[in-house]
Amino acid sequence: MSNRLLIMCTALAIILTSAVSLTYLNRKAIILKLVTSRDRMDVAPNQTITWQAGPETATEPAQDRPPNIVFILIDDLGINDISTFGGGVAGGLVPTPNIDRLAREGAIFSQAYSGSGTCAPSRAMLLTGRYPTRTGFEFTPTPAGMGRIVSMFANDEARGTLPPLDYNKEAAKTALPYAEQGLPGTEVTLAEVLQAQGYHTVHIGKWHLGQNEESRAISQGFYESLNMENMFYLPKDDPDVVNAELDFDPIDKFLWARAQYATSYNSGDLFEPGGYLTDYWTDEAKKVIEANRNRPFFLYLAHWGVHTPLQATREDYDAVGDIQPHRLRVYAAMVRAIDRSVGEVMDKLEDEGLADNTIIVLSSDNGGAGYIGLPDINQPYRGWKITLFEGGIRVPLFMKWPARIAPGTVVETPVAHIDVMPTLAAAAGTEPPDGIEIDGLDLLPLATGSGEFDRADGALYWQSGYYQVVRAGDWKLQVDGRQKKTWLFNLADDPTEQSDLSQREPEKLAELEALIRKHQEGAVPVLYPYTIETPVAIDKTGAEIAVDGDEYVWWAN
Repeated sequence: MSNRLLIMCTALAIILTSAVSLTYLNRKAIILKLVTSRDRMDVAPNQTITWQAGPETATEPAQDRPPNIVFILIDDLGINDISTFGGGVAGGLVPTPNIDRLAREGAIFSQAYSGSGTCAPSRAMLLTGRYPTRTGFEFTPTPAGMGRIVSMFANDEARGTLPPLDYNKEAAKTALPYAEQGLPGTEVTLAEVLQAQGYHTVHIGKWHLGQNEESRAISQGFYESLNMENMFYLPKDDPDVVNAELDFDPIDKFLWARAQYATSYNSGDLFEPGGYLTDYWTDEAKKVIEANRNRPFFLYLAHWGVHTPLQATREDYDAVGDIQPHRLRVYAAMVRAIDRSVGEVMDKLEDEGLADNTIIVLSSDNGGAGYIGLPDINQPYRGWKITLFEGGIRVPLFMKWPARIAPGTVVETPVAHIDVMPTLAAAAGTEPPDGIEIDGLDLLPLATGSGEFDRADGALYWQSGYYQVVRAGDWKLQVDGRQKKTWLFNLADDPTEQSDLSQREPEKLAELEALIRKHQEGAVPVLYPYTIETPVAIDKTGAEIAVDGDEYVWWAN
């Protein structure tokens, strides 16, 4: 072949390859646009909310009433993002002084766990005190098209030695609509229990437990609900926002394509929030506290931060300094906004004279997400959100109640989200109705040092389909049913899960396997099946490529 002919053939090959690549990329872009634009919603300008108000004057002093309850839930916060535990974002460059103050002034549960490695099942367990084996609420509802889009993009990109995602198109076709995938109305929530006790109940923020008549917040015990209706903190082109899109993450591609900026009050028409979402919800939470200062209230402030899409205010972005990479700087600015929210809520309670007889509880729905590409957020623990390693389920759990809990209290007993509901019900002087089996326990004896705390089998459980986990005492067993793989750890000696003892401790392995089998006996069917199965690297972020020898788990959702 002549040099001229060789050059012509090479040029033609480059042109054809580029055309094919361009066509393929255009096809993906078109599919993404079609799938994510079909559910676009009409959103009105911001509206002023007139919160329902209690008596103008108190009939009795605040300290003589049942305690007010404020539960602050953060989304996807890494355990190492909080300086209470010696960390702090960006290697401690961005501390969390207000969250630290809350922890210091009450009880720190040093071995606290979320209900699951993803958000919605954890939220269901927080509000019901019940495992998915009783409720059937096991998987996180995802918007229409998300599984298809995420699997398509993930399987087309370099994932190293990780196997491809499995998307069950047939199961997705027959799945319930997104709005219908919710907590059944037959479940009794903490809000319903407190409502029956005379509390005014208010939800602000993320719900993610269904949008139909029986599962939305105002059907599950809340008199008022300022609900997150979509995913932007500010419009993408707002002059006050700094964005960080993650080109390596298929979930992020879906969010940026589909997200809108919207909220609603008591399931009414959609309207734009009044500013950066974290700050807007905080401002409205302070109005709720003021409106209800003369009667017992329960405020569930469920922040969207620090979940993707990564968006910060320009003021917070500038305040955290020159942190690299850009996505870490935006993330740090988002943590700063959450910490400011906690401080403002505490200050408002003090200003209204309510601080001494108000219980404030703070937690995160699960561990930090590996798909944002920040390796230190869950240190020193292995794993991420979407795993049941410690990094995916170790969360902060702080409880402040000056009337009952001494500052500086540290509780080392393992506890979990299923314990929150019975704890706060007991603090309010009530308990769930008869006939409702509650899996969690009242934590007040631990926090106050005033009584016994004894789980029936001494164990905590987690599950997502065939991935099932038990912690009993210091021992933790993880079973990945798809891989037929087990990990057994002694957390007293190995809290970061480095040394698998499943081959060396056959008796302990058998003992914990028996606990899992017993826990599954009589389990109710899941409310809706999983449609996607994802391999998640345990020790690599989404920005890294898996290689031979890297461990992973399969996550069904």
